[in-house]
Amino acid sequence: MNQSGPHLEVLTHRLADTPAEFLREPRIAGVHNPQAVAVAALVNDTLHLHGARAPATSLQGFHGAQARADRNRLALAMIMCWLLADDWFVARQLAQADLLQVLGEAARELAAASPAHQYTQDPERREELARIVLARLGFRPRDESEAQAIDRLSAISGTERRRLLEASRVAEQRSREIREALAKKAAEESADKWSRE
Repeated sequence: MNQSGPHLEVLTHRLADTPAEFLREPRIAGVHNPQAVAVAALVNDTLHLHGARAPATSLQGFHGAQARADRNRLALAMIMCWLLADDWFVARQLAQADLLQVLGEAARELAAASPAHQYTQDPERREELARIVLARLGFRPRDESEAQAIDRLSAISGTERRRLLEASRVAEQRSREIREALAKKAAEESADKWSRE
């Protein structure tokens, strides 16, 4: 989050004004709905806006296989495509890998927390989505310091809080393993020194 991004209000307003086409049902295999959206094609169009085009293998995760498991995640990916089509993001020509990470992993995490359409209807969920997209792409809202952006994101997003806690837990575990290995090595060296004398 070391780069300044757009004003948060611009993004939350864009989410509030998400067109009906981006709120339709995502296409799911085995479910007949002629109005359903092919999310993989929408993701590829979003990548194209940013000067990239993904190979078919990168888009596999955006094909719905099971309604129960995929519907909410794909619906949220559609909303995120609308957000990432904002002129500010497009002008940055974001990297394909970063876009796919946001549309894939971040959408999966957020979809597990709330219904997709809540991220357009509820002011707090709109703010959460805008902040997470910015943060995952390395940006923070304009007029906020990095510390302010991190504090606000962790205050509003249960998903981000869990992610930060897990990262902290992993770092602490790694630190503990290093301390134990150093203590063991020091003990071995000490024992070796005593055995030579």
